[in-house]
Amino acid sequence: MNFNFLSPVSDLVLAHNELLSAQALGRKLKIHSAQQGIPDLDDVNIAIFGVLENRNDVNYIGEEFHLNEIRKSFYSLFPGSWNTTIADLGDINRGESVEDTYFALKEAISILIKKNIIPIILGGSQDLTHANYRAYDALIPMVNIVNVDAQFNLGDSTKPIKNNSFVGKIILEKPYNLFNYANIGYQTYFNSQEEIDLMDSLYFESYRLGQVSKDITIVEPVLRDANIVSIDLGCVKGSEVSLNQKSSPNGLDGKEICAIARYAGISNKVTSFGIYEYKPSKDDEMTAMLISQVLWYFIEGVNYRIKDDDFSDDRNYQKFICMVDDQELVFYKSNKTGRWWIEIPFLAEVNNKLKSHTLLPCMHQDYLDACNNMVPDRWYKAFQKNSV
Repeated sequence: MNFNFLSPVSDLVLAHNELLSAQALGRKLKIHSAQQGIPDLDDVNIAIFGVLENRNDVNYIGEEFHLNEIRKSFYSLFPGSWNTTIADLGDINRGESVEDTYFALKEAISILIKKNIIPIILGGSQDLTHANYRAYDALIPMVNIVNVDAQFNLGDSTKPIKNNSFVGKIILEKPYNLFNYANIGYQTYFNSQEEIDLMDSLYFESYRLGQVSKDITIVEPVLRDANIVSIDLGCVKGSEVSLNQKSSPNGLDGKEICAIARYAGISNKVTSFGIYEYKPSKDDEMTAMLISQVLWYFIEGVNYRIKDDDFSDDRNYQKFICMVDDQELVFYKSNKTGRWWIEIPFLAEVNNKLKSHTLLPCMHQDYLDACNNMVPDRWYKAFQKNSV
């Protein structure tokens, strides 16, 4: 297994780790060190690594950064009652070109996913999500991306990729493997009306900050259906992070971003998770600790994953059928978890590439709406995407 592009965790961080309690998380990790090299990954379930690349940030001014403070904070936390083995593989340094960094990131993600290891990526500018997406080209036929961000990042896809336009590149570049793109926490005044209209016309999903803050549970189904979850730290309100990280007085608070991370963790489909747009500063403790807690909650979620979407055995679920206008809607409720899905039979009939999306995660409220003759929004958008 070739991980030559990964540099080890700093000796300063390792020295700090040695001073921690024997029960601390850092003492239980498999860590890539200069002395020991890359750890054996045979029993590893989750692998964390940094990507020290931010040259495609629209505000890039030539600064370099490291992730030492995040590691110190994360290592100092105590694990839950977990049964997963976690590795810290160090960092992917900047390549000679940004494309070299992208290539190394794609390789790392592809290798890990093929070994059934969930990669957690710490960036760097969020355009790295494009490389994360391209790592799936040879892994699965269609990909769902959830972007937790104040902006859609559609941008001008005719121009070189930047951290504010990478989604436009994902949508328009061949091969066309994107099935659904969803945004959680967008703020209308940060997005042009043209971008908002484009999201609607493509039948992508978006959840405004106010909606999410009012009821965080509305984002669970879309995270349950995601393969890739990408978080831009700019979605967090300025009062929750360090001075250099602040971008807006409004945004998700610490509890909300951690809840979203946990929903991503308990999703059986999420196979890569990234946190981007980290901007270290001298007063970095707050941001580093928030990122550490987001990581903690994602890993906590992974430890509580339950295989509840096997509908081959009717003892595992309850089936509900209701009519909305002339359309028969079929819902499934897991007996294990109480989570809901809605059937989309036409996807399997029309396009073999979409077979994995014939069951769409939804909420109990969607079933109640259907009983009141209202078509669930997620079902409608999936139907329209298939009809285009």
